[in-house]
Amino acid sequence: MQFSFTEEQQLIRDTAAQFVDETVTSEHVRRVMQTELGYCPEFWERVTGELYWQALPIEEDLGGMGLGFVELVATLEQMGRRLTCSPYFATICLALYAVKLASNPHLSAQFQTAILEGQTAALIHTGADGGFHLDTVDCLVTTTEDQSRINGTASHVLNGNSADWLVVCAKELSGMSLFLLPASTDGISIQVQPSMDQTRRLAEVTFDNVAVSDEHRLCSSVEGEKILENVLDLARIAAAAEMVGGAQQALDMSVEYIKERVQFGRAIASFQAVKHKCADVMLKVESARSALYWAACMADELLAGRCEKDAFIEAVSTANCYASEAFFFAAGTGIQLHGGVGITSEYDIQLYFKRARAMESYLGNPAWQRERMATILLGSGL
Repeated sequence: MQFSFTEEQQLIRDTAAQFVDETVTSEHVRRVMQTELGYCPEFWERVTGELYWQALPIEEDLGGMGLGFVELVATLEQMGRRLTCSPYFATICLALYAVKLASNPHLSAQFQTAILEGQTAALIHTGADGGFHLDTVDCLVTTTEDQSRINGTASHVLNGNSADWLVVCAKELSGMSLFLLPASTDGISIQVQPSMDQTRRLAEVTFDNVAVSDEHRLCSSVEGEKILENVLDLARIAAAAEMVGGAQQALDMSVEYIKERVQFGRAIASFQAVKHKCADVMLKVESARSALYWAACMADELLAGRCEKDAFIEAVSTANCYASEAFFFAAGTGIQLHGGVGITSEYDIQLYFKRARAMESYLGNPAWQRERMATILLGSGL
């Protein structure tokens, strides 16, 4: 597949790169990752008010830009390059796409309008142990007479602590359904969880007899599982975009450091062994970037109904696997090139290492992705 950015896509990518370089500095990241919220509200207001990034995948007739997944991925790559602390991934890549793919147009329009106004959301799809597989969903819907209630716990919910809305995946007797609820609904309790990656907040969300009705239902129990499968695959591409951006920055930071570090009377960047390490990292990053935009193009094809599911899954798992391994390798090699000080809090490379380690297992580690691809390629289906 031949791929090149259109003029509009290149402009979006360059604008995103310039904005994060100017605003998401090391000092900014270190400051906001210590806050209870986990991101800067003023920064989020600029993202949603000035840049209007939340509107990228929202249709024009609702007030959005009506752009594709390639444009979204180009933006996420730049956000990941600076470890941007924001609820953007949870709101757009998870919750928004779940609502967009659901079959309730009235509720979808209301939700997307709220997102355009700058409100945030989270997707409740994990189990009590944080498992992301469909069979680990812990929230259950029980119906007595004319009343339905949700009970259960979801752990490791991305930006669940700061969400205005919750898109809840819950099991019923006939399958899985999706519900849209305000985070302030009675019976919902949210607790922030400690995590290795300090730049991203995780939360445990508990549902205790939370009342729901057809007014909250996004889809029927027959549709929910397929919708969630597609949403998580789209999120795997989005995660790959952030990882490719992080891997690129880890390489750039390391190259900048070795140009300044002097040993034996010369910059260590001049040593052949060091050059080889950097070349190995660059090869992995560029390979991951190629796989990423292939998957992004396939996502646009899937959303337009022009792509077979197996071909899409192959692209998704390839991109996520390549990006995950490239990011971890780039961050780990960066720490080596920094020497013993690389893992200390004084240097930013350790933040990239922690993000890489956390993202490695997010929605499936490389071994799981390879097994998934093998299942598809061997023709036995998922």
